[in-house]
Amino acid sequence: MGIVNFISGVVAPIFIIISPITSYADQTYSIHRTKSSAGFSLDIPLIMLVASILRIFYYPGAKFDISLLIQSFIMIAIQVVLLKVALDHRPSPSSKGGEAATPFAGSREGELGVSRPYNFWQWRSPKPYWQFLLYLFISLTALELVLSPMPSLYKLYSAAIGYIGLSIEATLPLPQILSNYRSQSCKGFRISVLASWLAGDLMKMFWFFTATSEIPWAFKLCGIFQMCCDSFLGIQYMMYGDGGAGKVVKDHSIGLNGYAPAHAHAHGARTPGSRTPRAEKDVIRTQYFTSRSRPQT
Repeated sequence: MGIVNFISGVVAPIFIIISPITSYADQTYSIHRTKSSAGFSLDIPLIMLVASILRIFYYPGAKFDISLLIQSFIMIAIQVVLLKVALDHRPSPSSKGGEAATPFAGSREGELGVSRPYNFWQWRSPKPYWQFLLYLFISLTALELVLSPMPSLYKLYSAAIGYIGLSIEATLPLPQILSNYRSQSCKGFRISVLASWLAGDLMKMFWFFTATSEIPWAFKLCGIFQMCCDSFLGIQYMMYGDGGAGKVVKDHSIGLNGYAPAHAHAHGARTPGSRTPRAEKDVIRTQYFTSRSRPQT
């Protein structure tokens, strides 16, 4: 029991606190080094930033373990850096794939058949991303000041934002799972991130169910769901690899994060059924004159 208590009381809290750095530092450096965020889902910073901000505002009402609060502040810091680096190194329209290589180029048509209202988190300019985060913080601060003097109402509000924030965090692997499925590849997703997620899940589950400090059930339930999703990501990595021969997609299909699969444009290769710009013009010209010469009925 001495070892279990030591791990639960000392090792696990320290691991939880530094986990944002161990999870995302390598991904951030990889994007900075390669000067490209292709294959990386920008929904990951969105999910972690919103979840961490909500968790901070959940603390005054729940008074959960201080290690989780410190982790939230560190997570916000590392995700802000990751988002900045990812936005700075998005493929431009002039790169291979043209407009299709630009993040969220297919957002007007909508991914998975559903378009996001106001192209949320699919903006071309970096400014709206930071404005959204600032407005979220201001709104939560105002609600905290207004509702805190009303204990009964504040208790319900605190529990609500706690469950919402942790539920959002539990969906963290889903954008990457969908992105990997659409491209049939894990290219752009670092194995170090996956390993840290899985290791973090195991440590969290151990800590959540052995800690003597206050760990609300919201953390435990959402942690179980996230562990299942991370395990599925591991299965995907074994199936697809980190960028091997993926499935060829016609006409520069856009992935979840708006990127055309890299292999579709490698070495100037064309997808089946694609035409050169000159060939496209010839086809359009032929169709035009054919329609003009066709007798009217």
